[in-house]
Amino acid sequence: MPAKMKKGFRALVDEAMAEVETLSVEAAKKLHGDPDTVFVDIRDIRELEREGAVPGAVHAPRGMLEFWVDPDSPYFRPVFGEGKKYVFFCAAGWRSALATKAVQDMGLPRVSHIEGGFGAWRDTGGPIEKKEAKPKPGA
Repeated sequence: MPAKMKKGFRALVDEAMAEVETLSVEAAKKLHGDPDTVFVDIRDIRELEREGAVPGAVHAPRGMLEFWVDPDSPYFRPVFGEGKKYVFFCAAGWRSALATKAVQDMGLPRVSHIEGGFGAWRDTGGPIEKKEAKPKPGA
């Protein structure tokens, strides 16, 4: 029998949603292409290869995000030190809500996420580019 959670994923997502800025897909589309805005795709690489990606989005896998955002981390990525607006998204908006709250709590300013995630972006005709799988070393 599974252990009873003190706080389930739904409660965590609801708490995050109450504390972060959530953009409608239409508001996000208006920001797409703005040089002061960085779209950040936190989905797994297999999701990008299967479903495509938002053109120009930075891929930052959810499992590495906090390490890539922190300037004191050996894994820091300079894109997160540019002082721009960061718009996070995942497939449906749950992981991105949690991710946005995490980086907001870390002190990254000007963060938000897309309501409904990539699915809503795709379903409302947002631009999508194909992501090719990278060949395995030695293949």
